[in-house]
Amino acid sequence: MNGLDFGIVYESLPYLMQGLRFSLLLTVCAFATGMALGIGLALVQHLEIPVAAQLARGYVALIRSVPLILVLFWFFFLVPLVVGALVNGGRPVPIGGVWTAFITFSMFEAAYYSEIIRVGLRSLGRGQYEAAKALSLSTYKTYRYVILPQVVRIASPIILSQTIILFQDTSLVYVLSLTDLVGAASKIAQLNGRLVEMYLTVAAIYLAICCAASQLVAWLRRSHQAAINR
Repeated sequence: MNGLDFGIVYESLPYLMQGLRFSLLLTVCAFATGMALGIGLALVQHLEIPVAAQLARGYVALIRSVPLILVLFWFFFLVPLVVGALVNGGRPVPIGGVWTAFITFSMFEAAYYSEIIRVGLRSLGRGQYEAAKALSLSTYKTYRYVILPQVVRIASPIILSQTIILFQDTSLVYVLSLTDLVGAASKIAQLNGRLVEMYLTVAAIYLAICCAASQLVAWLRRSHQAAINR
């Protein structure tokens, strides 16, 4: 331990923060897009829309059955070939690592968020739907103003827990040679040989962010339980 030199960490802090910004940006974008798609998938299944419900269940089952890193490789290597065969005379259309990361993470997280929302929809009592019907609300207004706000509030601790996992999973973009937090630390460590210092620093950053988010999850759960008890 006497040989550790964290001075290199201080010198490399701007580059590490650049990697952290990318990780956070990917997390926010994948959360926003994944939630929007997830709500759509959940509603399609909940409303039992013909054909679409079966397709949504198949998509969710497929995505939740394979590792995220495999989906990244699928998209990065196969999609350019498929798109090229359809629109570019058989020549691959390069998509790039950044687009691969943002699209893949959004589509992957949509499957998990959809299951969270779907369970939340099933947890609401029939009285909510009957009250909306009594007020002559359309299906859109019923779900937009009555059902979904309650579902999101009830499921918010689980949604945030999944988002913490999403943030941790952003480290997988290193395999696409993107400069996320782990990727930035790895590149610096390979240049100066200070692997222990860099990886300890990255671990501390992940720990601080995830612990803060976990405390928020606990607070949301206590708030929800208090609201139920009232």
